[in-house]
Order: sequence, then structure tokens, then C-alpha cells
Amino acid sequence: MSEIIRLRKGLDIRLLGKPERKLADVQAPKSCALCPDDFTGVTPKLVVKEQQRVRAGEALFIDKNHPEVKFVSPVSGVVEAVNRGARRKVMSVVVTPDSTQEYVEFGVKSVQSLSGREVLSALLEAGLFGFFRQRPYDVIASPEDSPKGIFVSAFDSKPLAPDFEFVLNGNELDFQTGLSALSRIAPTFLGISSKQTMAALTEAKNVDVYVFKGAHPAGNVGVQINHIKPVNKGEIVWTVDPEVVIFIGRLFNSGKVNMTRVIALGGSRMNEPAYCKAVIGADLATLLNGRIADAASSRIINGNVLTGAKTDMNGWLGAFSNMLTAIPEGSDVNEFMGWIAPRFGTFSVSRTFFSWLTCSKEYDIDARVKGSERHMIMSGEYDRVFPMDIYPEYLIKAIITGNIDKMEAYGIYEVAPEDFALCEFVDSSKLELQRIVREGLDKLRAEMA
Repeated sequence: MSEIIRLRKGLDIRLLGKPERKLADVQAPKSCALCPDDFTGVTPKLVVKEQQRVRAGEALFIDKNHPEVKFVSPVSGVVEAVNRGARRKVMSVVVTPDSTQEYVEFGVKSVQSLSGREVLSALLEAGLFGFFRQRPYDVIASPEDSPKGIFVSAFDSKPLAPDFEFVLNGNELDFQTGLSALSRIAPTFLGISSKQTMAALTEAKNVDVYVFKGAHPAGNVGVQINHIKPVNKGEIVWTVDPEVVIFIGRLFNSGKVNMTRVIALGGSRMNEPAYCKAVIGADLATLLNGRIADAASSRIINGNVLTGAKTDMNGWLGAFSNMLTAIPEGSDVNEFMGWIAPRFGTFSVSRTFFSWLTCSKEYDIDARVKGSERHMIMSGEYDRVFPMDIYPEYLIKAIITGNIDKMEAYGIYEVAPEDFALCEFVDSSKLELQRIVREGLDKLRAEMA
């Protein structure tokens, strides 16, 4: 029987607009783009030119520091544009898809007959290794490293996040093949929720299965690592999203790179919240056509409300995004008496309002910060929602002051920005904790290099 790990700390934010468990029809994308900024720690080097024809699975750019790590086109078509920013930084490589898709053939392979090095070589050749992230630093992994483990979290506990059991339906064989492939590289650990019952998860083979019970961030892979095998200085672990595990399984079972995934369309401003099939990098104008209610006063988020990035209809689906969210912007709201007024429909973590009495109520929370940045208050706010064996407030202070010794002592090697998203939500000081953690990780990585 799988080990059950119960988390006492955390917070579930109940939002309106939960996706219904059905697949909505969407049009084929008019363009697809791969954005190097989605792959933290990568210095992109283009290997294609504008108007060049590419097949699905053919490299668009590589990592300059690790040329063997490719980032491939999710569709076949013509490279429409290479968009650049300041200092000619590559912002996106846009491909116009063909009406009939053509894939690079990598050949069907039996995972059980391959060594770990052969599996890794196949993933590098097909461009799927670029979806592996590592701890420490939360950057794209290096194929030169030997991780002590690979971690997969098969559930997402963030607000409105997609139900992975629905996403997995019909992809069970590819998922198991992907897990088996990972297990050839290093010991693999699968984290599942106590609410999940699919045999493909509870009876997964070639991996160690751990069951987590508790509020968000129980689904964060960083939290699971902390409770299974914490990362110490000098150690490296890799993390892989469960959807990417399906991509890996498809590669070995079909010989093709197929990056079509099931994503959630949620939020109170989303008309008929549901799921849809979309390829990585699909243009949002096509995916969200006619789906946003009152688009002028809505915030469109590439991802979830806690860790996603603000975008618009001219953007593209992020490489790691498993959902698109639309919530009220809040810029047109003018509240009489502000927070002083008694409220029954406003979400409150600190029980300032009487809404805490309605435990099952769903809230329509907008994107306002509701306050300005102020001095950091050591009140234990973070610790109440942070279920890791780390002192989050002390770690944040160490990062702000640039004290590397204290950063290491307080556990920076184990964390990623997403682990502080909930702390950022409850923070009365209104600090951008995810940005602070990202800057701290980048500084530490530069120092260690």
C-alpha cells in the first residue's frame, strides 16, 4: 500500500468558474510559438530562419550552453517570424501550421530494452528533455548531471486547476510508458492525491507512489520532494510535469513528438468553463475566441491565478501552462467604505469578514492587490500556509539582504518561486515573493557557477 503523507498547513482558495469535466471544441490554431522565456535558465540559439519549413519535432532553437538540449516545433509548418526584444533577445519563434501535420519519425522503441543513457539520448534527440526541470535553482535540467531522483506530481491543487484524472483518461498507456522511461534514468517518485482512484495512478509500475492529503500546496512537486527526499547542498533532483510524462510515452509508443495536451479553461469571466485539446504554443486568439465575458475588464492569465503570467489575446499558450484563466481585473471597482464595511461575500484568510462561516462558498476574486508594498511583518503568516520544513519568512529576509550563507541555511536549494505563491497571496506586506525567490535563486546559481 502506498504511503500516505498528511499535510496540516495550506489553504484552498475556492474560486468561481471551475471547469466542467467535458471537452469543448476549439478551432485549429492559426499560429504556434515557442517562447525561450518559458524555459528558465536557457540561453537560446536559433537553428532556423524565417520562411523556413519545419516538421513537428524539428528543432527551432537550442540551449547555447548545452547544444544537445533542443527545443522543437510543436507543429509542422513555416517559420512565420522570429520576434526579438531588447539587445536582440529572442522572445518567440512563431510557426504557421500546415493543414496536414508532418512529424519527424524517431522510431518506436521498447523502453524495457533501453538503458538509462539510451532513454536520455532519445529524449534529447526528440527535444523533450527541455521540459525537465531541476532542483536546486528551478531551471531546465542539465543532461550532464546524475539526479538522485525524478519527481512527478500527478495532481494540481492550485485554484481551478485541471483534474489530471480527466486529462489522463485515454492516455493511460502512454503515461505508464513515460514513467517506465523515467525510471530507467533514475529512481522515480510519483505523488498522487488521496482523492484520486484511477488504477493508472494508484497502481503505477516502476515508480514509488506516495499519497498526499491536505490543502494546497499539497500538489506542488517541491512540497512533495521536501516530504519524500529533501534536497541537500550538492544534490540534484529532476522534476517532470505529468502531461510531459504522457508526451514521453507517446514518443516511445508512436515514434513521434506529439505535444497536444488537454488544458482547462476556467475562471468567472470564462464563458462555459471546460476543457479542450490544444497544442503547446497555440495562439490564444483561437483558443479563447468568444469565450471571455467582458474582455475589456478581464484579466487573462496564462496558467493559474497564483503562478500564471498576465497575457492577452495576442499571446500563446505557455510551454508549461496546463490551463487558461479569466478573472475580473478589478480596475473599475469602487467600494463604499472599503474594508470597513461588513461583508459576507468577500474571501478572507484572517477571518476579517463573516464569509469564513460559509466554508463551501465559491468566490469571484479580482486581480487587485488591495494595498501597497510595505515593510515585512514577521507575523507567521507564511508559516501557516507553507507545509515545508523551512522557515519561509527568514529565507525571504536572507534573499532580500543577499546573505548567501543564510539562504543556504534556510533551505533555498529546495524551493522554487511557485512554492511561495500562496505566501504571496496571504502576505499583508504585499511583497512580490515569487519574484524575490526567483532573483535569489538566480543570484545563488551565478555565485555557484
